[in-house]
Amino acid sequence: MIPFNRPQLTGREFSYIQQAVEAGQLAGNGQFTQRCHAWLESSLGARRVLLTHSATAALEMAALLLELQPGDEVIMPSFTFVSTANAFVLRGATPVFVDVRRDTLNIDEHLIEAAITPRTRAIVPVHYAGVSCDMDVIADIARRHDLVVIEDAAQALLSSYKGRALGSIGHLAAFSFHETKNVMSGEGGALAINDERYLERAEILWQKGTNRSAFARGTVDKYTWVDVGSSFLPGELMAAFLLAQLERAHEITAGRLASWGRYLEACVPLRALGVDLPSVPAECVHNGHLFRVLLPHHLSRSDALRELSLRGVSAVFHYVPLHASPAGRRFGRAASPMDVTDDCSARLVRLPLWTGMGADVTERVAAELTATIVAHA
Repeated sequence: MIPFNRPQLTGREFSYIQQAVEAGQLAGNGQFTQRCHAWLESSLGARRVLLTHSATAALEMAALLLELQPGDEVIMPSFTFVSTANAFVLRGATPVFVDVRRDTLNIDEHLIEAAITPRTRAIVPVHYAGVSCDMDVIADIARRHDLVVIEDAAQALLSSYKGRALGSIGHLAAFSFHETKNVMSGEGGALAINDERYLERAEILWQKGTNRSAFARGTVDKYTWVDVGSSFLPGELMAAFLLAQLERAHEITAGRLASWGRYLEACVPLRALGVDLPSVPAECVHNGHLFRVLLPHHLSRSDALRELSLRGVSAVFHYVPLHASPAGRRFGRAASPMDVTDDCSARLVRLPLWTGMGADVTERVAAELTATIVAHA
């Protein structure tokens, strides 16, 4: 069986974990946390980056920073993971779902303005598959309507838009280091803060609502509880593992892009069978996070996945659209028809992809997918 994912180890993970243990500080914000922060800030060009337990936690911090109130609204695509909405629902806000573009499956920037109401506080563009949303249009809308932009860059480390790193364009941005991501630490995430208005308070939220960071810098003589907050800070063992990954992030990304490119070449003949392949706009540089196809309309995805499994290929579907989910109907609302979201989410299949995947594997997967489609023609 060809697995869907194979985590890439760099060879330094265990060494760094051992160093963290020997240093005697296993709680967070030690040397490895600080080195991860420095790497991310330098690579992204962000004002400040704070490690978190997950991208979910980073989004929850972003929601706290906005001081959302019940009834506030946050615009986002329906085609995304539940955390994108949950982080804001926890603060009483209403997710307002907008349809996606057919080429990138990112939020359709031309539908955002019509979704804005007097209650709208933020726009959350999700960079699906590491391919950027149209950030120029989104930033312009946000400026004109005085809205905050929170990039959900969970899949987008080392991707860029017109030469700017994703995660550095919005006021805030969330990253994921889950095991399925290019660069990973099992679980883990980070919040990037690009707007100076949020810098000081972000540290307080991160430190359980205390001014402990100011105390560590010597700007106060003791630390105390000053605001709301939570335990967002991960431990040093996770940071040690992550640093080993970050130091090889460009090599890992290059490997995934190579596999992605081989897939695209091998799957071109599938277009004649009604398969839609990924599209990357010219202004975007992506990171090869995932390779997806959209099956022909006549083919049941469940049937296709079952047959691919029998043929030794572990392929998977992706999100159930949030607007159609029980919680999405309860907590959110759709701002427009979801024709593209409904169509594409029902046909989408993600193919196995990892750094170091050989051409023999990508060619076999493409061949088995072709055989599956032909068998159900």
